[in-house]
Amino acid sequence: MILAFILIAGSLAAGAAVLILWPLLRRRVDAGPPAAITAVISLLVMLLGGAGLYAAFSKYTWSDATSVAETPAAMTARLAKRLAKESGTTEDWLKLGHSYVVLGQYPLALRAFQRADQIAGGKSADAIMSTAEVLVQQDVEELRGRAGRMFERALELDPGSRRAMFYSAFAALGRNEPALAKERFSRMLADERDPDVRALLERGMESATQQEARLAGGPAPDAAAAADAKIAVHVTLAPNLAAKVPSGAALFVAARDPQAPGPPFAVKRLAAQFPIDVELTTADSMMPSRRIAAGQKLDVVARVALGGTPTATSGDPFGQVSYHVGKDGKLNIVIDRLSP
Repeated sequence: MILAFILIAGSLAAGAAVLILWPLLRRRVDAGPPAAITAVISLLVMLLGGAGLYAAFSKYTWSDATSVAETPAAMTARLAKRLAKESGTTEDWLKLGHSYVVLGQYPLALRAFQRADQIAGGKSADAIMSTAEVLVQQDVEELRGRAGRMFERALELDPGSRRAMFYSAFAALGRNEPALAKERFSRMLADERDPDVRALLERGMESATQQEARLAGGPAPDAAAAADAKIAVHVTLAPNLAAKVPSGAALFVAARDPQAPGPPFAVKRLAAQFPIDVELTTADSMMPSRRIAAGQKLDVVARVALGGTPTATSGDPFGQVSYHVGKDGKLNIVIDRLSP
C-alpha cells in the first residue's frame, strides 16, 4: 500500500514537473537562452514545497510503519496470509518455511516445507532436505530414522547436493553403515577447501573408521580411553530464575564440541529438580560415531526445556561450562541465563 502511494504520487509529481518545466527549458522563439535557472528553482520549490506541506499536514507515521512492516515476523506473516488465500508455488512455500526457521517456529516451518513437497509431487530435493533438517532440529534421533531416509531420497533426486551428502553421511553412521559414510566423506573431502569444514569431514571419516573396526570385531582406536571417559557436573538454578521453571519441567544436559556441529557427544534427560549431580559417559551418546573421549574439550550445557523438546527454544533457562574430558573433575553449572 505504501509502495503504491509512492508510485502514484511520484507519477503525478513527474507529470506536474513536465508541464511546468517544459515551457522554461524549450528553445525560445526570440533565440534567447532557455530559462534553466528559473526551471531548477521552480522544480525545487515544487518538490520541496510539496513535501513540506505533506509533512506539516499529514498525520501518517512513516517511520513507525516502515519499521513494523519490514520486520522478519511481519514479512513472514504477510506471506503466510497470502498463501492462506492462494495455493502458491513450491518456491513460495519454501520461502515461508525458511522464514519460520529463522524465527525459530519449527512446527510451522515443518508444515510449510511439507506443503512445498506436496506441491512439487515429491520431486523437490530442497523441500525434502528442508523438511528433514527441521525434523533433526526438533529431535536429533530423527537422523537415524525418518530424516535420514529423507536425506537419502534428496540425494537420489540431486546427486550433486553436498548438503544432502553431508547429512546422509552422518545418517549412514547412525545406521551402522561405515563404508557408505566413508565413501561420502571421501567424496566431499576431495574438493573441500574450507579448513573448518574439512576438519569436520575428517572427524566423520575417523568415526566411520572406528565404527568399521567395531563392527568387524576388532578393537576400535582409543576404545579403552573412550570407555573410561566421563563428564561430571553439579547443576544448580539461580534464585532469580526459580519462578521460570514450572513443576514437571525437563532438564537436558548435553556435551557438544563447539568446533564440530552436529549431534551431541552425550546427553541426558532428567527431571528439573535442583541441585542435581549429573554424569555423562559413552553410554549416553546418541550415535556410535560420536562418543566422549579423553582429551576432548567440550561445552556442557544444562537447559530447562520449557517446551519439552531437545531443541532449545526462546526463553529456556540454561547454563554452560567448558569441560576438558579426562582432566577436569566435577564442575559446577549454574543455570542463570535465558535462551534468546
